[in-house]
Amino acid sequence: MPYFCAMMRQATGCFIHFQSPIDSLSLPERFTFPFYYKPHPLSALAAIELQEYLLEQSDWEHNFGLETDQNGVALGKMFGVLVVQNRAGEIGYLAAFSGKLAGGNHHPGFVPPVFDVLVEDGFYRIGEEALNEMNRRIEGLEQNPKLQEISTLLQTETDAAQQQLDQKTARQRAAKSVREQRRAQHPTPEIEAELIAESKRDHFILKDLKKHWRARLEILQTELNQLLEEIQVLKEARKTKSAALQQAIFDRYYFLNQAGKQQSLADIFQRNAATPPPAGAGECAAPKLLQYAFLHDLKPITMAEFWWGASPVGEIRKHGHFYPACRGKCEPILGHMLEGIELDENPMMAGADTGSDIEILYEDAYLLVVNKPASLLSVPGKNIHDSVYFRLKKLYPEATGPMIVHRLDMSTSGLMLVAKTEAVYKDLQHQFLKRTIKKRYVAVLEGVIQADSGVIDLPLRVDLDDRPRQMVCYEHGKAARTEWNVVSRADGRTRIHFFPITGRTHQLRVHAAHPQGLNTPIMGDEIYGNKGERLCLHAEYLEFVHPVRGEKVVMEVGAGF
Repeated sequence: MPYFCAMMRQATGCFIHFQSPIDSLSLPERFTFPFYYKPHPLSALAAIELQEYLLEQSDWEHNFGLETDQNGVALGKMFGVLVVQNRAGEIGYLAAFSGKLAGGNHHPGFVPPVFDVLVEDGFYRIGEEALNEMNRRIEGLEQNPKLQEISTLLQTETDAAQQQLDQKTARQRAAKSVREQRRAQHPTPEIEAELIAESKRDHFILKDLKKHWRARLEILQTELNQLLEEIQVLKEARKTKSAALQQAIFDRYYFLNQAGKQQSLADIFQRNAATPPPAGAGECAAPKLLQYAFLHDLKPITMAEFWWGASPVGEIRKHGHFYPACRGKCEPILGHMLEGIELDENPMMAGADTGSDIEILYEDAYLLVVNKPASLLSVPGKNIHDSVYFRLKKLYPEATGPMIVHRLDMSTSGLMLVAKTEAVYKDLQHQFLKRTIKKRYVAVLEGVIQADSGVIDLPLRVDLDDRPRQMVCYEHGKAARTEWNVVSRADGRTRIHFFPITGRTHQLRVHAAHPQGLNTPIMGDEIYGNKGERLCLHAEYLEFVHPVRGEKVVMEVGAGF
């Protein structure tokens, strides 16, 4: 048995001693800010040791999608490590996985779930079985041959009724036309009386035919409604029972912090997010790790999470890459659990470097073209006011309208159009909507792209559990199209030009990193790739028609990377 696998089994509880020497590694001064970080050497080392275990272990089987001959559905998994200090002053770490692993919640060497819904004879299992029984009843009713028989007969009879009524109506229109001709040819009282009587007779025949079909179809519809109503009543009861079961879980899910204060999942989301907890909240690695540490008097030192296996459909998760905790599920929970612990600075709250001035490349009485530095917002955010808009509004207090014609991601540098009047703003916006403005971005990708050019069509929508992360979604996503061509290849990297046809949030970053795109993240992309000094994405070229002068304006500025 490999040494590390044996060590995982022989760990004290879930406290794992480092296999590698750590004497040369100093402890961090503050705990990891979980939503934006570069792994501390200690947590990076713990992750490496855990990854060795994942490669070598034989305690359980799970198809991560890394091998083609494995059984079952390929499913990558997020793992986490928490470096801790025990009562004896020893430094070790805890390991956790998000959700379930290999169909279970408990595996050697991993911390247990905060609340185990899979406990035999527990309220969840009992409630789940009741729901499964309701599902079986609903399925049985929906597959009832009588239901299909009546549905088919009703449709057949409805079609027959419509066909017969259409034929009768057409014949009556033809008869009416003949009567009009007779009336014109023989305008006598006797003929008029005969024609009126014929018209009334046709009217009552059609009325009786409609009444006949209506009564016939109502009988079938009533019989069908009775069968469907039973199904609908069961579905409503299932929905109510499912919601009650979920609420019972939320009420029993309690999370600790270092002061020993506990709060239920329901209370945490009510107080911090004012929304019900999303599905799966509390099952991520980070809350599991911290809960175990607080329960066993272990001091949290630093933490990191990494993805292991194939990327989920639609999302971007690279095998072995580190990722921050998700905001939708974890931010309210970790806000409570990390209360009172000094954290690393949140770089997103710090905003841009105030020393980075906005370079004005073109200006007239109507508009500006500026070179936005990286790490500066285009417009004020929820917690950060410093932005291109904020700075330019101070420089041009008389400017009217929204000013910012289009936006660049906070991490993206380059050319931005700014309007000084609302009329100019509307004209430039119209040009963007008509896609007559030409844009070119330059980026450096982490790997080598073999093809020289291409087009990426991947619809995008926001990840509701982890804003502002975007994901590919063919059902609810908005169309996103990017043309690209390689500029150069060197040192295992690719310099590339992007020509966005649409302008979705994070479009170029997702299209670069997604497996169905270029499958190669942009350098420095802390969301879809690896955090670096900066995101190597720059809007270098812009071409538009001046809203007042009518002349073509072409701007270009180098990236500096």
